Amino acid sequence: MDPLRAFRTVDDAAAVAAGMVSTDARPQDIWRHAIVQLLDDYTSVLHHQGCAAAQAMWADQPRPSGDRRVDAAFAALGEHLARRDGWPAPQWVRDPALEAMPWWFVTALKGLHPRALVESPLSFRKRGIFITRGALQRA
Repeated sequence: MDPLRAFRTVDDAAAVAAGMVSTDARPQDIWRHAIVQLLDDYTSVLHHQGCAAAQAMWADQPRPSGDRRVDAAFAALGEHLARRDGWPAPQWVRDPALEAMPWWFVTALKGLHPRALVESPLSFRKRGIFITRGALQRA
């Protein structure tokens, strides 16, 4: 997949993440180029094509990325968006194996870790992924 094209599905983002994992990319870079980009593309679809089209982006479970933390983050984001935007979360996000081991503090700034423990949305926190409030806010 061309990393400059918009993600049409969570699997498109997982393909990019898998490529990055295979080259030993930093987890923070994978977060930015796969997970946050997926959030941006989802938001665009939601605003331009509606909730049904945005929900369809999450219908099928994505391929494994090769990093359990990243796979858990895709599930967490899907559940978070479903709850936020009022559509039923797909069954695959409930897979108990989609948990970050070890826990993943997305920011490398250790001083922000306590804040991330408190501010992470439930769908992320229960999977061992900790982000600050602003991590999902987009301009």
